[in-house]
Amino acid sequence: MAWEDDLSSFERTSANPLPSQPSRLAYWLAHHWLLVISLLLAIFAGLPWLAPLFMELGWTRAASIVYWFYSTQCHQLPQRSFFLFGASPTYSLPAIQAAGPNTDNVLMLRQFIGNSQMGWKVAWSDRMVAMYGSMLLWGLAFWLPLRKRLRPLPWWGLVLLLLPLAIDGFTHLVSDLMDGVDAGFRTDNAWLATLTDHVFPATFYAGDALGSFNSSMRLLTGLLFGLGLVWFLYPRFQAAAARFKERASASSL
Repeated sequence: MAWEDDLSSFERTSANPLPSQPSRLAYWLAHHWLLVISLLLAIFAGLPWLAPLFMELGWTRAASIVYWFYSTQCHQLPQRSFFLFGASPTYSLPAIQAAGPNTDNVLMLRQFIGNSQMGWKVAWSDRMVAMYGSMLLWGLAFWLPLRKRLRPLPWWGLVLLLLPLAIDGFTHLVSDLMDGVDAGFRTDNAWLATLTDHVFPATFYAGDALGSFNSSMRLLTGLLFGLGLVWFLYPRFQAAAARFKERASASSL
C-alpha cells in the first residue's frame, strides 16, 4: 500500500540522515586535524620572521603591524632575539645600546627593531621561536609511522618537560626585576662559572649571544616545551578523531 511505502521510505531516511554542514566539517577535521594544526602553527610561527623581511623591503607599515601583534605576547627584547639581513644573527646588550637606545629600560629596549647595518629583529624572542617552532617540527614528526605506536604522554611527563622552561623563564624574570637586564645574576651567570670551575669560555657564561648559556637554555627548554605539548596532545587528538570516525561509520550503516 502507498502509506506503507511512505513509512518505509521515512524509516530509511531517519536511520541514515544526510550529514549536516557542521557534521561534514567535523568529519573532515577528524581526517585532517593534523594538517590543520600544522598549517595554523606554520602561519603563527612564521609571521614573526616576515617582520624583518618587510623592513628589508621597505614595507614598514606591514612590519609595524607584525611587530605590534607579537608584542602582545612577547617582551621582544633585542638582546634575546634573532636578527636577519645584518652582520650577526644576535647582538649583545652593549652593542644594541651603542646602536640604539642607550638604556637598560625594558620598555625602551623592546622598541628597538634594528637598522640597515645590524639587520632587523624577528618579531619575537629566541625562546618563543624555539617554543612554537618546535611544536611545528615535532608535529610534523608525528606524521611518521611511529605515531601508531606512540602512547600519550602522562600529565606528570608533561610537567617534567615544561618545568625547565618555567625555571629558566622565572629566574630570568627575577634577575631582571632585581638588578636589571644588564646586571642580574642571569647576566654574567657567575654562579654557573663557579659551579663549573670556569671550564667554558667567558663568552659562554655572560650575555645572551647565540651559543651562550642563556641562549642555549632558552632554545633547549623551548624544544622540550614543544615536545611535551605535542606528545601530550597529539596522540589524544588522534584517538578522539579515530573514535569519531568509528561512530560516524557505524551510524551510516
